[in-house]
This record gives sequence, C-alpha cells and structure tokens, in this order.
Amino acid sequence: QVQLVESGGGLVQAGGSLRLSCAASGRTFRWNFMGWFRQAPGKEREFVAAISWRGGSTYYADSVKGRFTISRDNAKNTLYLQMNSPKPEDTAVYYCAAASITTAQAVRFAGKYDYWGQGTQVTVSS
Repeated sequence: QVQLVESGGGLVQAGGSLRLSCAASGRTFRWNFMGWFRQAPGKEREFVAAISWRGGSTYYADSVKGRFTISRDNAKNTLYLQMNSPKPEDTAVYYCAAASITTAQAVRFAGKYDYWGQGTQVTVSS
C-alpha cells in the first residue's frame, strides 16, 4: 500500500508562482507514471500533467503548457508541480496520483491511476 500526500497549496496572486509537492510513503512500490489532476467546484476531475517515473517523459494539458512544469525526485519518491504565471481559472483542488500502467496514452485518464493523495487547495486571485 502506498500513501500520497500533497503539500504546497495556498493562495497565490495571478502572475506569481507556486510549487506543489507530493510525497509517497508506505510499502515499496514500483509505479510507472505519476501525475497531477485538479478539480474545481462543480467540475469533473481533469488531467493537468504526468511524468514517466524512469525516463522522465512529460505530458501536459493544453491549458497549462508553457506555464506548469512537472518533475520528480526518484530518490526521495517525491513529485512536484511548478506553477508559474497561474491564472484564476487554475483555482482548484490539486491531486497527486500514481499509476502502474505501462502505456503513455493512458496517463490522461484518472481511472487508470491506482493511488491518490487527499488533495491540496490552490486559489489564484486576480
């Protein structure tokens, strides 16, 4: 069993920056992909970014390309999301997730992930 805990959320002004972290703990687990999803009130959970754990290949939603950067520290079992120039529409609860899937085409689908964190609130003011 793996536990994922997000941190780093909070209130940020539009045009500022914020970095989210996701620490994995528990039993040793070999996952292939990790990702970030977000959910705003009244909206469905949507894909933000993902990364292959070994190779480091990255995948982004069109809405965050050029502004957000996903990265990971394999030795620390930690995932990051650097949020630059956030917009009010980025306001949501952000969730960290891990998956054992082996094909990159599935990383955008929440249902393919095996483990989820509790979420961290990000609020962007104008």
